[in-house]
Amino acid sequence: MMNTSILDEFRSIVGDHGVISSPEELHTYECDGLTNFRVLPRAVLLPSSTEQVQAILRVSHREKIPFVARGSGTGLSGGALPVENGIVLSLARMNRILEVDIPNARVVVEPGVINLDVTGRVQPQEYFYAPDPSSQSVCSIGGNVAENSGGAHCLKYGFTTTHVLGLEVVLPDGSLVHLGGKTLDTPGYDLTGVFVGSEGTLGVATKIILRIVKRPECVRTLLAAFPSTNEAGAAVSGIIALGMLPAAIEMMDNLAIQAAEAAVHANYPDCGGLLLVELDGPLAEVEALMTQVDEICRSNGAWEIRVAQSEAERALVWKGRKAAFAAVGRISPNYLVQDGVIPRTALPQVMSEIERLSKKNGLRVANVFHAGDGNLHPLVLYDRRIPGQEEAALALSMKILELCIAAGGSITGEHGVGEEKKCMMSKMFAEPDLATMQRVRCAFDPMQLSNPTKVFPTPRLCGEKPGEYVPHPLESAGLAERF
Repeated sequence: MMNTSILDEFRSIVGDHGVISSPEELHTYECDGLTNFRVLPRAVLLPSSTEQVQAILRVSHREKIPFVARGSGTGLSGGALPVENGIVLSLARMNRILEVDIPNARVVVEPGVINLDVTGRVQPQEYFYAPDPSSQSVCSIGGNVAENSGGAHCLKYGFTTTHVLGLEVVLPDGSLVHLGGKTLDTPGYDLTGVFVGSEGTLGVATKIILRIVKRPECVRTLLAAFPSTNEAGAAVSGIIALGMLPAAIEMMDNLAIQAAEAAVHANYPDCGGLLLVELDGPLAEVEALMTQVDEICRSNGAWEIRVAQSEAERALVWKGRKAAFAAVGRISPNYLVQDGVIPRTALPQVMSEIERLSKKNGLRVANVFHAGDGNLHPLVLYDRRIPGQEEAALALSMKILELCIAAGGSITGEHGVGEEKKCMMSKMFAEPDLATMQRVRCAFDPMQLSNPTKVFPTPRLCGEKPGEYVPHPLESAGLAERF
């Protein structure tokens, strides 16, 4: 149980209904979308205003209590995993859209606002919010900011960082700062860009200024079936080489297709590689480009091509793709979702190597990815009831990330590093790179209370020499005795 005096202080800030401390209720918050790691927090607090977040963090700073900010908990890298002997700040109650400014194409929201609700608010004015993670119907803007989330349409429209103009941030000591603003560019260092994608390690965003986009005149979605992902990948290269910039290019292999069909009956063809290409813009341009896409797909072996004839057909095509992660549960009791990036030209070699590793380890791998920008999402299927399979699946997923690094890519495209992939950071970055990142972190959070165990591969302090291990102050502060 938490120390009564501290718990009472938190209750005085957020009220009795804003504190969760019973073990039964705390289990709801023990993990995010990555369920392989679980930690029970000491308490969960549900603030409803910036002032309450400030007051909570002042107590946390004074008592040296680590904290983790959490939105909808849909993250897939363990970024919202609680810290042992720490608290969770659930921002679900901070869910108001505060301002809609159509003439200046911007919206101001609180962090608990659901991604899709932003588009819902501005859709009558023919605008939309472009970043569209597969979980957009449930994920929160605050979580999108933490992980710099992307989505199917990031090829043309960019990631979350492209659409965040400014932030109101509560720093770990409880002080309030404003980064960026309502204009497209502000003087000084781009601290907004630093904060977006920092995975909750620099503070808590309590207001977010978003850029919205005018809806295009025409949207067309094409579905093409190929013998394998190699031919589909060649078509992707051909489309990009022609100078096109589609709104989205998505690919699925046969195993992912089977899962999506079982879940949502999207009427996908049974093929080795499925390509979804979406074009948007002026009607004449889209129709001309779609003809070229059709020709490129056919020249690379596509044996079936369909263009959605209605908004309902288009929605069904995308429903299958966006349901793919969850749908894999239909064909496997357990699975790991990985997230790596490779150059588009390396796709055939990397896919062949993933298939080889899959057979070698006796574990199936379903592949769903943003083919246009080389962002892979291999799903490693396993059964944790079989001794050793979970460990083997995790090892295989790390091998796939090593493949991405070797191909000149990255260990994450949009899911973040979190708890799961921090061991891979030293494989991608040299020690001076990591030390520089750490200096930035220490400038915001010298005591490292904000999501302290994430992103970096080994314990690091502010001011330590490279390679030197010094116990974190939380390790020897008698923290557990405070609860």
